[in-house]
Amino acid sequence: MYVRDAIGRTLHELGVRTAFGVVGSGNFHYTNAFTAAGGRFVAARHEGGAASMADGYARMSGEVTVLSLHQGCGYTNSLTGVAEAAKSNTPLLVVTAEATTPMSNFFIDQAAIAEGLGARTVRVRSAASAVADVTEAYRLAAQGRTVVLNVPIDVQDELLPDDQVAPRVVDVALPRPSDGELAQLVELLTTAERPVFVAGRGARSAGAKEALAALADRTGALLATSAVSKGMFREHDWSIDVSGGFSTPLAAELISDADLIVGWGCALNMWTMRHGKLIGDDARVVQVDLDPAALGRTRPIDLGLWGGIAETAHAATTALGHISRTGYRTSEIAERIRTGLRWNDVPYTDASTETEIDPRILTSEIDTMLPAERVVSVDSGNFLGFPSMFLDVPDEYGFCFTQAFQSVGLGLATAIGAALAQPTRLPVAGCSDGGFLMGISELDTAVRLGLPLLVIVYNDSQYGAEVHHFTGDEDLTTVTFPDTDIAAIAKGFGCDSLTVRRREDLAAVKTWLDAEPARPLVVDAKTVSNEGSWWLVEAFGH
Repeated sequence: MYVRDAIGRTLHELGVRTAFGVVGSGNFHYTNAFTAAGGRFVAARHEGGAASMADGYARMSGEVTVLSLHQGCGYTNSLTGVAEAAKSNTPLLVVTAEATTPMSNFFIDQAAIAEGLGARTVRVRSAASAVADVTEAYRLAAQGRTVVLNVPIDVQDELLPDDQVAPRVVDVALPRPSDGELAQLVELLTTAERPVFVAGRGARSAGAKEALAALADRTGALLATSAVSKGMFREHDWSIDVSGGFSTPLAAELISDADLIVGWGCALNMWTMRHGKLIGDDARVVQVDLDPAALGRTRPIDLGLWGGIAETAHAATTALGHISRTGYRTSEIAERIRTGLRWNDVPYTDASTETEIDPRILTSEIDTMLPAERVVSVDSGNFLGFPSMFLDVPDEYGFCFTQAFQSVGLGLATAIGAALAQPTRLPVAGCSDGGFLMGISELDTAVRLGLPLLVIVYNDSQYGAEVHHFTGDEDLTTVTFPDTDIAAIAKGFGCDSLTVRRREDLAAVKTWLDAEPARPLVVDAKTVSNEGSWWLVEAFGH
């Protein structure tokens, strides 16, 4: 067996079931070996789109996902998506061919580029080490890292030694805080009158949601999440949804009135804590994280605990003994949460005109039409708060939020990956006109896959972040555009399409949903855009 064939087979034996990419000469053989072993390969139209698809799939499935790339230019085409994944600790394994001679047109220092993005790097060093090298790369990815596995072209053509052993990843027990640290945590939990838990990306690990809910029930804590974990506690009576810029006025009030905030696998950064505005003057702050370097990295904390989220929560619940507290869970708070938590329950004045629809009206109306089982993916831009706030999701695997790098243009491809990871849910993508057009090549992929993907394009004919930030006498012609008929373009790709200017235009969305569609619907929504969003102000403030 050649090394190139062993790579594909080994990936499948380790547990990889889905790979995305664009196939060139350098990754042709190991990609085919992967599919021959039983894996699924999804061909994208561009490596950048493939990277975002793989990122979205990994986030919404919890599986290590492979991105297969050609050497050199195929690799560099993917880098924005890989950077987003690396910043988000996505379990993404980038398997890329590598040119090793400087005489090759494809030669670049791929390992150095990966390290600059924040990804881990592994190289297939030889035929003798090939299986071990692939296994090591998979092990690192399974720990919640983005890993670039470089596969030299010349090594691919070597024959595997006869004495190669089957790949095997040894599970490592997650750390648990010391008894002394647990005692400090329990002391804070049993003396707090208004505790709030904020669960982040790290709390999406196995068993963590249940363990946190059980500990919150014992201590009377309200349950919130960071944006990337939106929906995690949706079915819990004491959930207050997202902490941060997407917080409803009620959620922001309850969090800022807390006397104890515990971040579980959550950075408690400027987005989640609104630059610290959600932390009251008398609040104690605790952070629990599997990465010791994360403790106190973004803000001062009163207590930091290094440990797995489920393991730490279980240990704290045990240490409580028979103690059970009311905490923040009073009948008054329960009624306020029941009647005033959702953004769709917060009153506002409709800003629609004869030719443009208020994006809040647009999104809330679509929310009422969609089935409960949905997976929502959101691009970056001035518009992003509307789908993030006004579209409900069923759980933490219903909201794919790729904003760690704040790159515009990843949303459509991300939604395709999320759709494949959650095939029983209706996929929804929220994009701006600029972001949609940046990633439009993957509309062809969505049509080819027969995805019933609802793409909501918030089309204000501008890059809203720049338009609303540069409000002086600056020339804005560089960031404003003539109206683009996105509905016509989408139809040319083979999609259903719809132009929306008024609320009544949205009736066609319900008709499409009722028809059990097998191709995307692109909604070209001509939206009012009178001001910069709250999140835009914060983005330009750092």
